[in-house]
Amino acid sequence: MLNPNLDQIQLTQDDYERYSRHLILPEVGLAGQKRLKAASVLCIGTGGLGSPLLLYLAAAGIGRIGIVDFDVVDTSNLQRQVIHGTSWVDKPKIESAKNRIHEINPHCQVDLYETRLSAENALDIIKPYDVVVDGTDNFPTRYLVNDACVLENKPNVYGSIYRFEGQATVFNYEGGPNYRDLYPEPPPPGMVPSCAEGGVLGILPGIIGVIQATETVKIIIGQGNTLSGRLLLYNALEMQFRELKLRPNPVRPVIEKLIDYEQFCGIPQAKAQEAEEQSAIQEITVAELKQLLDSGANDFTLLDVRNPHEYEIARIPGSVLIPLSEIETGTGVDKIKELFNGDRLYAHCKMGGRSAKALAILKQAGIEGVNVKGGITAWSKEVDSSVPTY
Repeated sequence: MLNPNLDQIQLTQDDYERYSRHLILPEVGLAGQKRLKAASVLCIGTGGLGSPLLLYLAAAGIGRIGIVDFDVVDTSNLQRQVIHGTSWVDKPKIESAKNRIHEINPHCQVDLYETRLSAENALDIIKPYDVVVDGTDNFPTRYLVNDACVLENKPNVYGSIYRFEGQATVFNYEGGPNYRDLYPEPPPPGMVPSCAEGGVLGILPGIIGVIQATETVKIIIGQGNTLSGRLLLYNALEMQFRELKLRPNPVRPVIEKLIDYEQFCGIPQAKAQEAEEQSAIQEITVAELKQLLDSGANDFTLLDVRNPHEYEIARIPGSVLIPLSEIETGTGVDKIKELFNGDRLYAHCKMGGRSAKALAILKQAGIEGVNVKGGITAWSKEVDSSVPTY
């Protein structure tokens, strides 16, 4: 409905008052505001990116907004996911988002899809909407959203964030490129850390999400130059914007159907390999580690493989920090050989994944060790609640 019959769309007195600053813009005006009211937008995710773009799309007067999410609000979300509040912790994100949207604009129709987007449901969910906005944070869903938009011929407003950097563009619009022109193949699983692993400046998704909202509005009202064919890169630390040209790949594979995107991105294979590696490594629970520490034994070394800034946040008493990055490069292996000198070796990280990886590397170097299951997160929850969780 990007070209609605404007004669059939009427603005109410409340609309005239609410959108008065739009109506006096020649580029928006009465016709543009009617287009916004007639438009429907689907937002995939109500996290860091979805939060600001949903707020501004609702405030702009989008008539119908769909939200896809199956997660609940966590306290750690509140640093950046500004659509949610403390009172909504442990409650569904989509309900929190709907409540906030209606606080801003009670006239906006909000459709909720409390489900994981999949190859089985994506086309049916996307079909009724004019524009799709991708606020997800993982590669399988990004490829799924892209391919579904290509099959349904929907514009895909894309954004992504990590640490202090973000990017945004518009895919599949007026013959422009799609996500597969930017990333023909997914990176190996684990190569690109998530925000939960690498962190993110809380303000960053606000900037990228607002850019996505801006592009969505421009598409709907048919004004300005969109980011189609241009990848906008933003560095918050340097306060610098750069732009890269994107073009459709003439030899890219034709998208004919939705596929298994977990398989395409190598997720099952990576999980199987990780499980195989971890099965060969002994584990100890945090309760057992507590008993060991309390026993007064001194014939062991407790290795912490997290990053230095994580070690500053929280630590288990008596642990020694040698980051996984040093173990991967080999310098940490030499340090550990000198350090533990034949003693028993126990290793931990935040939740157990990185320490298992470190022990697999050390095993190849002839050093056997035991992984602390659940890492310092489990230690905080089960042993010592005074240790901060992050």
